[in-house]
Amino acid sequence: QVQLVESGGGLVQAGGSLRLSCVVSGRTFSSDTMGWFRQAPGKEREFVAAFSWSGRSTYADSVKGRFTISRDNAKNTVYLQMNSLKPEDTAIYYCAASFATTARGPASLPNYWGQGTQVTVSS
Repeated sequence: QVQLVESGGGLVQAGGSLRLSCVVSGRTFSSDTMGWFRQAPGKEREFVAAFSWSGRSTYADSVKGRFTISRDNAKNTVYLQMNSLKPEDTAIYYCAASFATTARGPASLPNYWGQGTQVTVSS
């Protein structure tokens, strides 16, 4: 059974930083794209960042220059370093795996999702 388990969420003041982690078990995704999505209250889930199997990273315009995605295939883990956080970054952040991407973002829905981790940024 494939499981994606996120951690690292929490409450932080505006301008602060958090690092999210997602550990995958049940299979490896070294040949797949992994990434992060988020869903704020009352809004649809949206793309945040992706890291393809070829090493290409893609970001939503709203987080470019502030967030950095990385992955460690040996640990089957993907990370999201979030700096200069803003109140509008408040959301549940979901790890996702196995989806297509273009230079502008996702081109398909992920096949696998984590349960999510809450990130709250206070003003």
